[in-house]
Amino acid sequence: MSQQLVVMKFGGSSVANPERMGNVARRIIEKKRAGDKCVVVVSAMGDTTDDLIELSQKINPDPRAREMDLLMSAGEQISSALLAMAIQAEGEKASAFFAPQLGIRTDSTHTKARILDIDGTRLKKELENGSIAVCAGFQGLNAENDITTLGRGGSDTTAVALAVALNADVCEVYTDVDGIYTADPRVVPDARKIDRVYFDEMLELASLGAKVMMNRSIEVAKKYNVTLHVRSSLNGNVGSLIIKEDEDTMMERPIVRAVAADKDQARITAIDLPDVPGVAGRLFGSLAEANINVDMIVQSSSEMEIGKNDISFTVSSTDLKRTVERMKSIIRELGGGNVVFGDDVAKVSIVGVGMRSHAGVAAKMFQSLADAKINIEMISTSEIKVSCIINRAQADEAVRRIHASFELGQPAAAVA
Repeated sequence: MSQQLVVMKFGGSSVANPERMGNVARRIIEKKRAGDKCVVVVSAMGDTTDDLIELSQKINPDPRAREMDLLMSAGEQISSALLAMAIQAEGEKASAFFAPQLGIRTDSTHTKARILDIDGTRLKKELENGSIAVCAGFQGLNAENDITTLGRGGSDTTAVALAVALNADVCEVYTDVDGIYTADPRVVPDARKIDRVYFDEMLELASLGAKVMMNRSIEVAKKYNVTLHVRSSLNGNVGSLIIKEDEDTMMERPIVRAVAADKDQARITAIDLPDVPGVAGRLFGSLAEANINVDMIVQSSSEMEIGKNDISFTVSSTDLKRTVERMKSIIRELGGGNVVFGDDVAKVSIVGVGMRSHAGVAAKMFQSLADAKINIEMISTSEIKVSCIINRAQADEAVRRIHASFELGQPAAAVA
């Protein structure tokens, strides 16, 4: 078998303690001794990042973003140093690196920076010397030479970006699950592991509540056609490949690939807005200025007054407080009524590239929810996705019903 250059990414749970770190070290060494060149990207150990954030809040409830980035990046630096030591203890050469040494350059947006460029010279030299490079994920360096962090799921983004810079053969993402499933196995016992998922499907799933990978890393992988292999750090099983859709796989496209649920949702309704041009633009423009991402939007005629509209939309529940504060101000300026809101909702979705060429998929989903007496409050669709907002308390039951309706637990469901 020819030598491959492999980027291996391990999440915080995989390196949460010395025992697990030793297991990861042996896993990496096994691949190295099989003839591959290995670049490893690690997240912070266990709950380290959350602990650092909690500590900062006790010292300063409103710290500057620059210092927060410097603080939060420490967790990954600790992990990379310790993992390199663990590999060395097993008799292999390894060196640890953090952002300035890796040449990862980002913009200056602290806490959610974007990678601009990577100079892979030092890593390539390390690999040529037969060493394993262990890299701190989640961080970069801006033009002022300040440490930045890449936001939620940033270590995944680091791994994919390094795979691009080094022209790696594959980027392996190790987690505490065996791969990508047709639904959350904790909710649906007969959920089935999926052998292959297309980039577009995984982008949808990542944005709809699937926690295996974050969508920013999938976007980079799709743009540069980096093959991703999601697999377990706890065993040697083959996981799930995330790949480009091509003509050779057309016959194997499922109608529905998976069901996802996102309980981190809140719904807001602006009541009695003037039914005139420009209102929606000003309303959502104001939210955009506050960096609040809006998901599903529904506009309807007001029940109270002719010439008025109600606009309902969803945001992440973590943004609910900021959104409501912003909405109250802009609605007063627009001459609207009041704001109604709540975080007792969830979004359930089906995803599959085969939906492009099959009619009746949405109707089947809606019927399965109706049979379970689950009311649909909002609907959003795309070529390969249908999403519904429902009561949060019914989310798990909804996922089970939809999964059963499309027979996703059966191997035959893999082929349309």
